[in-house]
Amino acid sequence: MPLETFLLWIVALVLVLAFVGPYVWRHRRREQQARAAYQKVQEQGGVEPASLHPEVNPGICIGTGNCVAVCPEKDVLGLIQGQAVTINPTHCVGHGLCERSCPVEAIQLVLGTAKRGVDIPRIQENFETNVPGIYVVGELGGMGLIRNAFEQARQCIEGIKSEKRKAMGEMLDVFIVGCGPAGLAASLNCLHHNLNFVTIDKEDIGGTVRYYPRKKLVMTFPLKVPGYGKLSFRQISKEDLIETWEDIIDTTGVGEHIRTNELFQGATAIDGGFEVATSKDTYRAKRIVLAIGRRGMPRKLEIPGEESSHVAYSLLEPEQFQGHCIVVVGGGDSAIEAALALAEQPGTTVRLSYRKDKFSRLKPLNQERIEQAIMDGPVEFLPSTNLTAITPDTITYRDAAGDEHTLPNDYVFIFAGGILPTAMLKELNIQIDTKFGEPLMLR
Repeated sequence: MPLETFLLWIVALVLVLAFVGPYVWRHRRREQQARAAYQKVQEQGGVEPASLHPEVNPGICIGTGNCVAVCPEKDVLGLIQGQAVTINPTHCVGHGLCERSCPVEAIQLVLGTAKRGVDIPRIQENFETNVPGIYVVGELGGMGLIRNAFEQARQCIEGIKSEKRKAMGEMLDVFIVGCGPAGLAASLNCLHHNLNFVTIDKEDIGGTVRYYPRKKLVMTFPLKVPGYGKLSFRQISKEDLIETWEDIIDTTGVGEHIRTNELFQGATAIDGGFEVATSKDTYRAKRIVLAIGRRGMPRKLEIPGEESSHVAYSLLEPEQFQGHCIVVVGGGDSAIEAALALAEQPGTTVRLSYRKDKFSRLKPLNQERIEQAIMDGPVEFLPSTNLTAITPDTITYRDAAGDEHTLPNDYVFIFAGGILPTAMLKELNIQIDTKFGEPLMLR
């Protein structure tokens, strides 16, 4: 082989190593990290997601890694042996970016699993339920996240705007129930399209976000607000988010259509629409948009003493509990965040009771923080325990062996999830389906 040719081969090899080598190294490092994360999740048993999550078809996936790159959450997806793998489906919050980024449609968002079903109202692609004229948007329809709520509300109201529906007499175009992210977005889009509407909320504007602990970070996504402009933040504190909403309401004037502290009590079909009853008034509307959360009521433990005044299901002001002895019940993110916030208060004793022996569905940061707090002592962990009774100054719990223990206690915070407002939906004749790993159509 001539020297010149040999040197060319050497130069080519060096160039290949210079450019391909780093890529191969990064790829192997990412796969090692994905394998480690997957193994950890398997050991924790966190493989049965409670809600929306991605599912990859290995027979179609070509391993581009687009889905991994666009996902804003940590360790939901990863590449293992050249294919995308759902590592921790419980961390998914339903952005849908992974599904839209796949060039071969090998990934889709699904609700529930083959073992664990998720109840959800029956809705069509335009968000209309099986009852003509009644729509569902936001968390009640199976999708959390502020960005998703705003997008669903936009599509829903734009679809309503394009309909030709004759009304009998003076009627509202839309009656909106709930003023959390989805309800506020629906209200803003109604205002944008000059629709005649009223929005009610049984409490205040903001929905369940107002009941998050102080300084809780809320995941969202850049979005455009009609009549206001673009919101570019991806993560924002609860306080800043509520302040932003209040500014949106003042700027757009949508507050004139919103009635707070007004409870939805039912609706009856009439010619051209519905007659809606609330705790304060009666309305007539062509359509109803349900923008309430999935947690119609907090899930209770059904134990003696649970109805006491010192038992709560949300935490607003942890500073009020300085110097007290407190038990937090639950093992999800809400329970962990509440326990951590309370543990920061001077002189406060915090015990965390969880029915399992380890956490399996926490956000990575919450997992790290609670493990550190338990190790350092601010939080005492009571694994595999169930409260059996609450008195004004004690709690009694049963451990894994079946033995009961009584401890001094001042306050109890219960975070056991919520119950779907099934009764209300049934009264409206809305059908409820149980999804066992079925896809959720994203538009």
